[in-house]
Amino acid sequence: MLAFWQWCLDEDEQAARVALNRTTTTRRMIRGQWMEDTVQPPEWRRSAWSPTRVLAEVAAKRKRLAELSVAIEAGHDSYDLASTLLPYELLPYADHAGYNEAWRP
Repeated sequence: MLAFWQWCLDEDEQAARVALNRTTTTRRMIRGQWMEDTVQPPEWRRSAWSPTRVLAEVAAKRKRLAELSVAIEAGHDSYDLASTLLPYELLPYADHAGYNEAWRP
């Protein structure tokens, strides 16, 4: 499960970075002054989806992944907590081809 989650986070990060690279800044003259205009791809300009927010979420999830990995390796009580929480972290990826239905909480 941990490897699958890491793989999904890598995919999310790559998609967000590609989207950021598609953002362009242009300069144009408006009323005698040069103005910079940031042009964002339409698929995330019209929605709440922001590549910057996705990158922040990926960073936070990577920290949770690291903490859960430590808890699982430590065993005992912390393992029970980690094994209970991990399926919820994977739930957003339930439509992913690599998702195992046995992980569903």
